[in-house]
Amino acid sequence: MTVTSEPRKGPMIVAEISGNHNGSLPRALDIVRAVADSGAHAVKIQTYTADTITLNVDSPAFRVSAEHELWGSRTLYDLYSEAFTPWEWHEPIFELARELGLIAFSTPFDETAVDFLETLHVPLYKIASLEIVDLPLIRQVAQTGKPMILSVGTGSIVEVAQAVEAARAGGATNITLLACTSSYPALPDDANLLRMPVMKELFNVKVGLSDHTMGIGVSVAAAALGATVIEKHVTLRRADGGVDSAFSLEPEELTMLVEGCDAAVRALGSADKWASTAENESLRLRPSLYVSADVKAGDVATAENVRSVRPSGGLPPIEIDRVLGRVFASDAALGMPVSWELF
Repeated sequence: MTVTSEPRKGPMIVAEISGNHNGSLPRALDIVRAVADSGAHAVKIQTYTADTITLNVDSPAFRVSAEHELWGSRTLYDLYSEAFTPWEWHEPIFELARELGLIAFSTPFDETAVDFLETLHVPLYKIASLEIVDLPLIRQVAQTGKPMILSVGTGSIVEVAQAVEAARAGGATNITLLACTSSYPALPDDANLLRMPVMKELFNVKVGLSDHTMGIGVSVAAAALGATVIEKHVTLRRADGGVDSAFSLEPEELTMLVEGCDAAVRALGSADKWASTAENESLRLRPSLYVSADVKAGDVATAENVRSVRPSGGLPPIEIDRVLGRVFASDAALGMPVSWELF
């Protein structure tokens, strides 16, 4: 259930399919449909093959560290062979997404991927965190003239500055930097969302979040801090397994993310507004002074016959000390608001 019928004010929510297709094009298309139903704005895939992103080498350098929570000791070639999205799937995924009103784009990992995606007329590009140091790739993407989203996970401030410079040198004018913790899954403690306003000011760009934490809380916090883009991995059901499933949202959670980010942005409101028209009924029910027991003319106002109670209508509670001890000029019944005319 949506919290409002008004147009959404939250950031662009990007659902990353990544390897959650589990090797099935029909499943990938089902994820696209679920994303559209959720109210998210965009769907993203990744464009590489095991041979374009790494080498088929089995040595310690080409293996994920043994202690990695999800992919420990797997060779990079084996991992990417499982996770990649076949290039012949791109067109049907993009076509369905567009039919359903979604923005559809991808992350390229080498120059052949950029050339291929250009034939599919993608409207924008994403640079992955680890490729923040691949300045030739960043320049090539920038030369397409399309908006660029760059994740800054693993990047130092110097490396991020170099990436932004490379993008601008290539001709990019629409750049968004995403705060990101390149850990799977990531802990909220490592999100460091306060980087976002700093990046915005330092580099004069839009900012957002690529979120690998569990749940939606970190993303909602990012929306409140000014994120214009939120990216989350999405699957049909985590129980289905897959290389990314452990830290991915299910469709119902994606809907909660969309609505939560929208609510966070709406809740910021204005620092100039205090009491609002939404509080009119509560304002009417604020306490004031009332006659709390029947009195007759000549009776003295005491704590037993005058009290501060809800609702409003009588003198403000601050006047109680000035009222007590005064003499009633006329009869007054229980429930009558206290005014100066009574004395």
